[in-house]
Amino acid sequence: MTRRGALEVPDLVERARTGDPAAVARLITLVEDASPVLREVMVALREHAGRAHVLGITGAPGVGKSTSTNALVTAMRRAGRRVGVLAIDPSSPFSGGALLGDRVRMGDHALDRDVYIRSMGARGHLGGLAWSTPQAVRVLDAAGCDVVIVETVGVGQSEVEVAGLADTTLVLLAPGMGDGIQAAKAGILEIGDVYAVNKADRDGADRTRRELRTMLSMAQRRDGAWRPPVLQTVASTGEGIEELLGELDRHAAWLEESGELARRRTVRARREVEAIALATLRERWARPGDGADLDALARRVAAGDVDPYAAADELID
Repeated sequence: MTRRGALEVPDLVERARTGDPAAVARLITLVEDASPVLREVMVALREHAGRAHVLGITGAPGVGKSTSTNALVTAMRRAGRRVGVLAIDPSSPFSGGALLGDRVRMGDHALDRDVYIRSMGARGHLGGLAWSTPQAVRVLDAAGCDVVIVETVGVGQSEVEVAGLADTTLVLLAPGMGDGIQAAKAGILEIGDVYAVNKADRDGADRTRRELRTMLSMAQRRDGAWRPPVLQTVASTGEGIEELLGELDRHAAWLEESGELARRRTVRARREVEAIALATLRERWARPGDGADLDALARRVAAGDVDPYAAADELID
């Protein structure tokens, strides 16, 4: 991007803070494209971010994540909150962009200027999130959203990464999908702050809730630790959504009172810094000529002249 593009960043940030959806969209596009002005964007956003509560929503495919997100946004808007949604969709094999399925299902809020919905392609990144999700969350946070909802791709056992990004993680299950076993396999018993058995009008909902409560009760928790509630919802009709929002708010209050919010955000920042540093190193090694030292070391390792750990130490030095 030219210097002229760089000079547009302060104006974009100022417009985004007033709720201009075009400016917000442009900033997130800069994030997704790893634009040369991304550092300038992050500097400009720094003093305006850190106020929004980040809610991660995850669960296996078919549990109703998008429908539940839509219902929660409706309830939050009734409460007067401004909401941003990052719906992480599978990437198109042709363009690399999001397939937009989640955004289509949240069309109820398309004309609401206090709701911003953005679909982001995972682009092959494991964990149910896009690599640029943390920076996109910061954009929505700085743009004045009270809540930023991150809805994961829904690809199964790699969904646990959302817990490292969210202040509160909502795990959705549904009856009749073998979710009790899947919960144990995917490790979601460790990441969920609130659980909801969606599609509770189906047979087996009470059993799924009972089994989940039993498994959660067996977890070792320190004194004063949060004990995740298990609710039942029918997101398509809105049944149980107000109660669910109440539990999410209760967890947000506990995070503040216990000091857990500051701890989680520090861990999140550490992971983000580490990811950026590693990406920078990989990019540097990928440049023509810059990988010469690595190539030479690789030949020595292959020839048995040096072990890979010593070679890595030499490369870092």
